[in-house]
Amino acid sequence: MAVSNIRYGENVTKEVGMDLQNLGMKNVCVMTDKNLAQLPPVRAVLNSLIRNKINFSVYDNVRVEPTDKSFMDAIEFARKGKFDAYVAVGGGSVMDTCKAANLYASSPESDLLDFVNAPIGKGKPVTVPLNPLIAVPTTSGTGSETTGIAIFDYEELNAKTGIASRAIKPTLGLIDPLHTLHMPERVIANSGFDVLCHSLESYTALPYHMRSPCPTNPIERPTYQGSNPISDVWAKHALRIVAKYLKRAVKNPDDREARFSMHLASSFAGIGFGNAGVHLCHGMSYPISGLVKTYRAKDYNVEHPIVPHGLSVVLTSPAVFSFTASMCPERHLEAAEILGADIRTAKIKDAGLVLADTLRKFLFDLNVDDGLSAVGYTTADIPALVKGTLPQERVTKLSPRSHSEDELSCLFEASMKLY
Repeated sequence: MAVSNIRYGENVTKEVGMDLQNLGMKNVCVMTDKNLAQLPPVRAVLNSLIRNKINFSVYDNVRVEPTDKSFMDAIEFARKGKFDAYVAVGGGSVMDTCKAANLYASSPESDLLDFVNAPIGKGKPVTVPLNPLIAVPTTSGTGSETTGIAIFDYEELNAKTGIASRAIKPTLGLIDPLHTLHMPERVIANSGFDVLCHSLESYTALPYHMRSPCPTNPIERPTYQGSNPISDVWAKHALRIVAKYLKRAVKNPDDREARFSMHLASSFAGIGFGNAGVHLCHGMSYPISGLVKTYRAKDYNVEHPIVPHGLSVVLTSPAVFSFTASMCPERHLEAAEILGADIRTAKIKDAGLVLADTLRKFLFDLNVDDGLSAVGYTTADIPALVKGTLPQERVTKLSPRSHSEDELSCLFEASMKLY
């Protein structure tokens, strides 16, 4: 089990300067994006650094949904700056970019693909020591403050891939729920869908003891190990919070209890999936994001077409869990019950349909676009979507049910419309 240290509480961001002082840091890189650079979370971090006389440089050029090019730009900044610590203030895009910058600045002779997951990259184990990284999440979705995962779009293949290593997880995550008050409605919804799928996928992933072969050396053990007794606890706990609070958080921006609870749920789910892993919803989401044509999500102030990560993940969830349920139907039924389904008369063989229907109702209540067709895809795009899913073996191999290319095609087709 691997997880970052976590500190939670209102205004806990004000302590970041003291933390860096306690670590003896002299030259700090603060990473964020252009939108957040103008908002209170970044101001709170910079004020704390100034107050504690920490020398810092700000990099605010992080791309929302980063690419290999945007990663390299941040890495060059980090290499030139010779920083001894990093602070990431933002959502998953910022935290993941900062993890990559820290890694490649600490290993300046390494090529980008050296640590990127196979089969796209070489998947080398990280053996160099990294500098401290403090993560200050401003969304309630990725759980990236707890994980050793950094995801980006590899533009050459029009697909997402990433780096997965315990070595890159943040030293400390500062979970300050006040930052969630700045999130627009659709950002709350889409980041919440990421928490939903992190929980569902890690709880239904291939069990850890069914994975083989055993690594010959512990350093080669994958970050994503399959569902396991500890991750299960966190996944179910996060799912209960999503069931209780996500709709409230989306529908009422002033509902502090709901928004604060979702901020914690994101970290809880991160602890779960950061060790167990995710499977088909995430594997299939990467080409959905990577091949986006003209769709621009509401409430996202970016200059490029974007299917936000949480949305790209949740659109296939009814089809995916209908497909995987036969391998662990009790878990699928339990998840449906947590999300509000009455399973007293449900048959085990119907577990997938029960969970899929429960998810459809949940998404309909939250005004989710009606399937892949609503974000710009047609059946003509299915071969490209399948092709973009195939390299995602790091996660697709964790599906409890093995799958062929034809079966992936059927799942994409079934996801064209949700309702």
